[in-house]
Amino acid sequence: MERQTTAAAGGRQGRVLVVDDVAIVRKSISLTLTSAGYDVVTAEDGEQAIKLLGELEDPPTIDAILCDLRMPKMNGAEAVTYFRREYPIVPVVVLTAYPDVELAVSLMRQGVLDFLVKPVLQDELLTVVKRAVDQKAMRKDPVAS
Repeated sequence: MERQTTAAAGGRQGRVLVVDDVAIVRKSISLTLTSAGYDVVTAEDGEQAIKLLGELEDPPTIDAILCDLRMPKMNGAEAVTYFRREYPIVPVVVLTAYPDVELAVSLMRQGVLDFLVKPVLQDELLTVVKRAVDQKAMRKDPVAS
């Protein structure tokens, strides 16, 4: 697990959990997001992401989750099912290098916000993450308010 935070105090755009088993992909996405003002927390697989969310004092402080599909231990589809059930107000964006229309439709029916095919252009990634974070802000948990 890695955590990167922005240097700009008060400039926080949101906190994003990036779940991908490929270190260079996690690093690349993290750099793109931190450069844009996001706080980033990373995990290597679904199991580690779930453990990380359980360790956070207040999991709803995660504003968006970016999750790869093909990972060891717990695959992305299983992790997405868990995220949607346990953290329904947190938008989930799926990342994959192996597009599958049926799986994409199935995940969208579960409430996944978007389905991105790697490699993802920086502008596309930032647009989708901003939309996810904005959606979370509009769906604030009434219990936390």
